[in-house]
Amino acid sequence: MGKTNSQEEKWGAVLRPLRFVSRNDFANLNKVKNLENTLKDALARIKDTLPQEIYSQIFNLLDRLDKLSFDEKKAHLEKIFSLLEDASQETLQKVWPPLEDVYIDLETYRLYRKELSKPVQFLKGVGPKLAHKLATREVKTVEDLLFFLPRTYEDRRKMRFIGSLKTGEQAVVEGEVVLSGVVKFKRRRVFEIVISDGTGLLAAKWFHFNEKRHRETFRPGRKVILAGEISTFAGRKEMIHPEVEFPEDEKVGLHVGRILPVYPTIEGVSPKVLRRIIANAVEEYAEKAISPIPAKILNKRRLLPVPLALKGIHFPDPQDDIYILNEEKSIYHKSLAFDEFFYLELALALRKSQIARAPGIAFKPGTPRVRRFLKSLPFKLTRAQTRVLKEIEKDMTSPYPMNRLLQGDVGCGKTVVAFLAALIAIDNGYQVALMAPTEILAEQHYLNFKKYAGLIGVEIALLTGGKTAREKKEIYQGLKEGHINLVIGTHALFQEAVEFKKLGLVIVDEQHRFGVLQRAALRQKAKGLEPDTLVMTATPIPRTLAMTVYGDLDVSIIDELPAGRKPVKTYLFTAKDRQKAYEIVRQELSKGHRAYVVFPLVEESEKMDLLAATTMAEHLQKELFPDYQVGLLHGKMKPSEKEAAMAAFKEGRTQILVSTTVIEVGVDVPEATVMVIENAERFGLSQLHQLRGRVGRSARESYCLLVAHKLKPGSEALRRLKILCETTDGFRIAEEDMKIRGPGEILGTRQSGFFAFRRADPVRDYDMLVIAREEAFSLLKEDPLLENYPLLKEILMERWQERLKLSEVA
Repeated sequence: MGKTNSQEEKWGAVLRPLRFVSRNDFANLNKVKNLENTLKDALARIKDTLPQEIYSQIFNLLDRLDKLSFDEKKAHLEKIFSLLEDASQETLQKVWPPLEDVYIDLETYRLYRKELSKPVQFLKGVGPKLAHKLATREVKTVEDLLFFLPRTYEDRRKMRFIGSLKTGEQAVVEGEVVLSGVVKFKRRRVFEIVISDGTGLLAAKWFHFNEKRHRETFRPGRKVILAGEISTFAGRKEMIHPEVEFPEDEKVGLHVGRILPVYPTIEGVSPKVLRRIIANAVEEYAEKAISPIPAKILNKRRLLPVPLALKGIHFPDPQDDIYILNEEKSIYHKSLAFDEFFYLELALALRKSQIARAPGIAFKPGTPRVRRFLKSLPFKLTRAQTRVLKEIEKDMTSPYPMNRLLQGDVGCGKTVVAFLAALIAIDNGYQVALMAPTEILAEQHYLNFKKYAGLIGVEIALLTGGKTAREKKEIYQGLKEGHINLVIGTHALFQEAVEFKKLGLVIVDEQHRFGVLQRAALRQKAKGLEPDTLVMTATPIPRTLAMTVYGDLDVSIIDELPAGRKPVKTYLFTAKDRQKAYEIVRQELSKGHRAYVVFPLVEESEKMDLLAATTMAEHLQKELFPDYQVGLLHGKMKPSEKEAAMAAFKEGRTQILVSTTVIEVGVDVPEATVMVIENAERFGLSQLHQLRGRVGRSARESYCLLVAHKLKPGSEALRRLKILCETTDGFRIAEEDMKIRGPGEILGTRQSGFFAFRRADPVRDYDMLVIAREEAFSLLKEDPLLENYPLLKEILMERWQERLKLSEVA
């Protein structure tokens, strides 16, 4: 922590135990006894080195620490780390004087952009061959090279005495060659040198060498510097294939005597060559990586402009804390993350304000169909559903377009709320389009909405790619003439042939597959109108992601399950104990309830999975449950066969349903109270949570039984399954899932480029995301058209205009 070498000495008493318990996402936290007293004693020893306010805050966070839950302890310890970072920033401020705005005109900026986009092969020391190798890592331009950031850092600040070296450590030593030549090692020729610095001897070995060149390079009497890992062979210290420098080389300071950046490996490019060309790029071009975020913002947040951050991230100051650098929490890392988040949040703020300023449809609320529908429902809306419906009604009655995200856990009743919003639009004489990411989900919504529409007399249609040409033509005609009030479909809704008479509401079942562009494309079907938009998602999205991806939307959350529902009890079994799981199934069946048995479906082994499901269905029927009927559902069945299998289960003609695709079917069977998930370790967290949501859909006690076949202690899979047993809170599960898989995987945007950040990460850099949002929204409030920031506007449009469908701010 901090800016001086003595920082580690000053705060090490607290930092060392903190780092130990925080390793691998706090894996050691529950192993340490009496942590509170240990840390309080350590804090007392460093009291004089801390500002009084920070000392008091840390002391309060440690109070009663041992009595807190795991999550609470973790939060307290993360806050302590953050406070120590704040204390270290005080020192940083002394090094970085207050910044001032640097004026650069648009013409100069565009010239800089042109230079940064120059192919990397024209950079000093590169050329076509090396450029080809760099391209394998997507390093194609000078700018790509500047943002090819170190993955870690190595401490090469101090030369070590050979006599003090220990096996296993990384070290830099300087000595004189006393011996050099070829030796035989296990029938292999090895080139070996021995150096001395007066405190001991160290050998260095090369298994791949040019004998003539090596003899010339390492002639006895020459001074050399070696860097690498210390190992021991036959009682003697040695390095294998070390990095070599010579004290007389003018570039020696690039590789030793400093905190060394360690870059991701590029095949055929040595670390030294990579460091050299990156050093050239930074020296010549870093100043041109202009990002004109106002100095008042950077000063307030104690951050650096991009050129300084790039220089520091590649070539840290010798006084920088290597631990903070390796944790990617340095001022350089934070500044680059903030820069990327700032433009995204500025774009989202701009988009939100543009939509808010657009003329919308002011719907009249409390329509006859809404009243009739609410009376016809066999249940009362929950308080959460009622609250969210009021938020939606308020938006729909305003003269500006609604742009709202409806979040809620599995089974919380989002569909009813979405249908009520549709009724408001339909009663006002408008049409509604609901877009789902897959045909199965579109069909599921269609069946649900059709059931509701039947109570009310609303004309509803399903438009998917699987429809015949004649069926599609009829739907196109009905939409164009306005007979069809509500259409549900997939990407088929985007087709040119689809025309609406009067589209007033777009409902998107996001399911993490649609982004801003698709929402915008569907809204364009409204021909000059700006329809209201309601985005639904069944998987709770971590707040981090909601801010990043849905920053242009207002958020409504249904955080309450329908009355009488109980949380599903989840248990984990190994393959050895799976009979215990089936004993619970037997007990539930004896009460007249029903059971799902689910198998994972992995494309590469689809035949094997299908066989396993089919074999399992036969085994359950003949061996375990001969007195009950077992059904089978899998992806190779025809739609009519799937429907028949589900109908038999729903009506109780089969009591056990073995399935590979139940996650996609989502039919509501209140009598299903138990689910066995075989090979549970092969599913993702959110997927397991979605599956679990298929049971517990009544007031009956329900169970989810996870059977894991290959589970290693301490594995990621075990961690996933434990989280699922601990909680039914979809938001916590979503946060954990994002930590494991990353935001791009969860949102299905990994390939789409939405998260094409060079440095920022919404999970790791959440603190920067929060302040970037605050500052971006605040700046736009102060200057809605960015009239005082032409260069900022230029960069904003360059980065986000296409991806977020921003109209020019003019």
